[in-house]
Amino acid sequence: MKRMPQAASDRFLDGGRHLLRSLVCVLLTFCMATAHSEAPNIENPAPESTGRVLGLTAGTLTAPRVTLGLLDAWRLAIDNDPKLRAARAEAGAGRERFPQAKSQLLPNISASAARSNNNVDRDFDVLGQTVSSRSNYISKNESLTLRQPILREQQRVGIRQASFQVEDSEATLELEIQNAAVRVATAYFELMQARDQAQLLETQSQFLQSRLNAAGRAIASGTGTRTDLDDAQARFDLNRAQRLEATQAIQARRRQLQAIVNRPIGDLSSLDPGRLDLTPPMPSTAEAWVLLANDGSPELRSARARLEAAIEAVHQAQAGHYPTVDAIAQWQRSRNEVITQPQTGYRNSSIGLQVNLPLYSGGYTESTVREARAKQGRFSELLEATQLDLGVRIHTEYNAVTAGIDRVKALEVAARSADVALDSARKSVVAGVRSSLDVLNAQQQRVQVLSFLAQARYGLLLARVRLLSLVGRIDESAFSQISESLRQ
Repeated sequence: MKRMPQAASDRFLDGGRHLLRSLVCVLLTFCMATAHSEAPNIENPAPESTGRVLGLTAGTLTAPRVTLGLLDAWRLAIDNDPKLRAARAEAGAGRERFPQAKSQLLPNISASAARSNNNVDRDFDVLGQTVSSRSNYISKNESLTLRQPILREQQRVGIRQASFQVEDSEATLELEIQNAAVRVATAYFELMQARDQAQLLETQSQFLQSRLNAAGRAIASGTGTRTDLDDAQARFDLNRAQRLEATQAIQARRRQLQAIVNRPIGDLSSLDPGRLDLTPPMPSTAEAWVLLANDGSPELRSARARLEAAIEAVHQAQAGHYPTVDAIAQWQRSRNEVITQPQTGYRNSSIGLQVNLPLYSGGYTESTVREARAKQGRFSELLEATQLDLGVRIHTEYNAVTAGIDRVKALEVAARSADVALDSARKSVVAGVRSSLDVLNAQQQRVQVLSFLAQARYGLLLARVRLLSLVGRIDESAFSQISESLRQ
């Protein structure tokens, strides 16, 4: 018998081992599928077995959904929000105003060079006869000029004006950051509220379905009424419409939050009522918050910087009457630039002062002064309007926080009373004192109270964010404190 070569034998054994491993994997998969199908609870398998099956069959192909916390959403918005990125770009452009203004008082060096091809036709008289000649030559010229401003009041005032314009740009960027914080919190809490509302309606749907089934059984047994069945059916149909509306609200709020963080989002945190901060805001008066806004509000800082820039614009316009003094140093070299002597060249070096004294500009300078003063008055009025409007908004948000705390506490009491009322209605039905309609009314009232309570809690959190943003105090630490009321 002919012996198989060693290489071919190795390949044959490797193929056999690979086939054996494939058969073992198929058998294991079949056994796991069989065991899973024979589980006693198909609708709700045990969490342990579910985890094992997912771990064996999916492996690392399906990652768990990551919970997006409020602080995480804020950090993503800081980096990815298109509006905030545009504000940063605008602030970057505004910062360049200062070096541009400063450059007007720094030395200016320029160099120039020229090369020309000249064709000259000349006519001259020789012994009463006109003689014409033509010459063709190349002329050159190079120059180097240094100009150092010595006295320029307009440019000096322009530097101070540019510093206020840069301050305005920085304050505007900070204002956009505060506004982005409010937009993130609003979208996040509205999505949480829509999700909680959907869950509440789903729980109500299960309750109404059970009451609908009970009413049907009661009619079949001859102990129920058609009125109870129709009322339960009507409430169930209304609940189904409300659940559809809640689903659409979740999708809309999710898209809104995704547009701010500029990426898909997974699950959100949940509100922990036991950790919700129900203490009054500090400082304890709205007037104290107004004082904080005078120093910390980026909106006020921007308005003040614009007013200061407008004041400097008046000084800059008035400086149009002042003389300017520049020091000039120049070196120049020329060749073949004199038509009468085309073969000559020269070098020239000069240094000196240039004084420019404006005498009359047709009233242009006086007009720019009046224009600048009018703009100064406009920005002064805008600053006052901003202060008054900011004070109104601070009082509004402060009252929203303080009244929100009282509303949450009152609704928590109402929720406990609604639970007691529902339990009493159920016991009264069993005792034959109340009807099934009373149970449905009590349950409807409980759902309404819980919905109001959730709305009040999220409204309280959002009011705190808006109040902090008005005084310019929204940052990571503020979001961390607010996030303490949430759980992953």
